[in-house]
Amino acid sequence: MKVLVIGSGGREHAIIKKVSMSPRVSKIYCAPGNAGIAGEAECVDIAARNLIGLADFAEERSIDLTIVGMDDPLVAGIVDVFEERGLRIFGPRKNAAIIEGSKAFSKDLMKKYGIPSAAYETFDNPAAAIEYLKTSRYPIVLKADGLALGKGVLICADYPEAVDGVKRIMEDKQFGSAGDCLVVEEFMTGREVSVLAFCDGTRIAPMTSAQDHKRAKDGDKGLNTGGMGTFSPSPFYTKAIDAYCMEKIYQPTMDAMKREGRAFVGVLFVGLMLTKDGPKVLEYNARFGDPEAQVVLPRMKNDLVDVCEACIDGCLDKISLVFEENAAVCVVLASKGYPEHYEKGYQINGLDKFIGKEDYYVYHAGTKREGASIVTNGGRVLGVTAKGKHLQEARRKAYEATAWIDFKNKYMRTDIGKAIDEA
Repeated sequence: MKVLVIGSGGREHAIIKKVSMSPRVSKIYCAPGNAGIAGEAECVDIAARNLIGLADFAEERSIDLTIVGMDDPLVAGIVDVFEERGLRIFGPRKNAAIIEGSKAFSKDLMKKYGIPSAAYETFDNPAAAIEYLKTSRYPIVLKADGLALGKGVLICADYPEAVDGVKRIMEDKQFGSAGDCLVVEEFMTGREVSVLAFCDGTRIAPMTSAQDHKRAKDGDKGLNTGGMGTFSPSPFYTKAIDAYCMEKIYQPTMDAMKREGRAFVGVLFVGLMLTKDGPKVLEYNARFGDPEAQVVLPRMKNDLVDVCEACIDGCLDKISLVFEENAAVCVVLASKGYPEHYEKGYQINGLDKFIGKEDYYVYHAGTKREGASIVTNGGRVLGVTAKGKHLQEARRKAYEATAWIDFKNKYMRTDIGKAIDEA
């Protein structure tokens, strides 16, 4: 069969590596892809937001299955466009992808159906938000309502900082139209855990847990990013917590979406905070996480194509997810200055050192080919992943492998997975 993957980052590279392991797959395309993906799939120069162009391509090439990696095309309705043409595609329809596309929608959904989350208020007027913040408890969290590349969240320590945050999001439009509406949310404390789950509209099957590191600098300092590294599984996510989340969060979310006429098919990403009062939802995403996919998919034993098709066909109950009894750690190599201003176009050396190395992976994100060289082409450049018998070994191996790669202005956090030692 022929498979098309939509996106251009490390997540899509991880998806393609997994799809390539399926004996059912004879050809993989990626639109638009990147320099690393080009080594494992045929890259097609069609933007991920060009829904009609992508559907035309899928028709012309008789694509058997399309997997959407990115949030933008999902929220824009790519699944609806493909389904109208009778094309098989894995991901939620537009009316279900709103669970990520609007934080106000997802907060209202959780409130309506009693799904545990932080207290909140929403505002479409900056003056009203600033007035509300005068009597708020601090620290407090400000969230741009729409898509903001994982960066539209500000944690404010006091009132002046919160006022500045409102102005940045709603008036200065730091995150574009995503800031037209603002969610002001109670600040929660505890361990953060990410759980990705396959969904068929009725049933939900959680994958193994992971833990992301969103802040740019060591010690969880600096600005929010798309993710600087992750590890799987989380030692803090116990069987008891998993059972609680299935009963109080995962299945109730599926049931709520179905009752709202928004049956969710695809991957639901549930960001959790393990608070002293129990697990609560931080956020929902409507696709694989990045870089969570880079540690979860390498540990999954199932054929990804089989699982995606079971979700599309509404028979996820016939699939039993199995994960390796090991661990994985991913360290993101970024361009110095990310997530703000950074330079690109620098040659990347050392990629050949991963060839033939079992349990080591290098996932391309912001890369492109220039002549015979692969150069940096984004803020997050590469994701270096290693598997080990346990988390400590995987972490040691991942950092060992980061030294194999060299490019000008290379930057990474040095404490990815440090929380493992505290478990």
